[in-house]
Amino acid sequence: MRKKMISKLWASIAAKKHTLFWIAGLGILCLLAVAGCAAPEDMPLTHSAKIEVSGENRYKAARLIPQIYNAANSDLSDLLLKNSKGENVPYFIRSGLRESYTSRETYVLELINSYLKDDSFYFDYKTAAAQSADTIATSLEFSTNNINFAKAVDIYGSYDNINWDFIQKDTLYAVDDTSKLAIGFARPQKYTHYRLKLANNMEQIIFTAANLIYSIETSEENYFIESLAPTFIVEHTDNKRTDIMIEGLINLRLCDMTIDTDSMFKRTVSTAWGLSVNKELYNLSLNGTSYADTTLPLNWQIPIDDTYTIMIADADDKPININGVTVRYYADEVVFEGAAGEVYTLEFGRDVAKRAPVYDIERYKNDILSGAIDRAAIGAITYAAPQQLPQYNFTLIFNIVIVVVALLLGIVILLKLKKK
Repeated sequence: MRKKMISKLWASIAAKKHTLFWIAGLGILCLLAVAGCAAPEDMPLTHSAKIEVSGENRYKAARLIPQIYNAANSDLSDLLLKNSKGENVPYFIRSGLRESYTSRETYVLELINSYLKDDSFYFDYKTAAAQSADTIATSLEFSTNNINFAKAVDIYGSYDNINWDFIQKDTLYAVDDTSKLAIGFARPQKYTHYRLKLANNMEQIIFTAANLIYSIETSEENYFIESLAPTFIVEHTDNKRTDIMIEGLINLRLCDMTIDTDSMFKRTVSTAWGLSVNKELYNLSLNGTSYADTTLPLNWQIPIDDTYTIMIADADDKPININGVTVRYYADEVVFEGAAGEVYTLEFGRDVAKRAPVYDIERYKNDILSGAIDRAAIGAITYAAPQQLPQYNFTLIFNIVIVVVALLLGIVILLKLKKK
């Protein structure tokens, strides 16, 4: 009799198996729901910075700082500007593009005398051709077949080859494949005669040509180039290389990087990211005269990682001392219509789903830029704290769900037995 009842019970349960599936499914949904609530998502955060404006002009411009680039979209599409009422304020981004035009004139110089006096060696030049107007010069350029020299020089100017005026000090050198044979004047000069004074001429330097240069570059608009001294870590690797790992450059359009060092060296320096840049940098001294180029051009690279690495090939030499690093980058300005004394808030936060807002002000920005604009400064940044999600004991939750499902199954079985 008991076997018959059990057989009928299982047959009934099997006939109602969709009920069991429903109960089991309910338990699984409970687990998934709890797991979904507990699993942290990469939720965008909204950071903010205050902008205080002043001045009587209608339009204001605030130059963006590295911290904003680091936490914003690479194209700045997530930027929102709001007034004290929380209303969106239209703006446009000004990147400071530049078009340059260069004018260059060359005037040949004639060597009229060279001599040794009081342990110093002199080269005297005059303009080779008579000029109908003043000969304005911005630099002197020399040519020579001599190599392996570095000389500190004093430059003088004269109108009559009798009375000489000191102009400035500079350095000329040609060491291996590195040379500097031009002297740029701090301001344009109009002399007809020029004198070079060298501490000595033990190398018997002969200049095969000397030219007076007038070169001027005009620009319609300059880039906004800013500099910063970033945090960095120096690591000496096993493959005879020094890595400078620089932080805080995410999304910056890089101009160049300069190494501050007191070590004498001449080594190849390159980047480890993006389009590789290679250049031979040096910091040398010859016969008491120092000459250096420790700046690596970075060609508008835009880092996307937390760390930007510069590599120095040491070969078998001792690693150089890195006292500091200076990075220059191209900045942008947020231009908007603002009222003096008003405090504005710039909101930002990396969110690839956001698209840049479209405002009418973009259509007449050239008219705005042709007028006077007040400068506004970006203040301290307030970073939004990541959302703290509750922690769950998944083992306990799983056990509770199993117990609930078991109870539901027990109730179904008891109901079936009661009906019998």
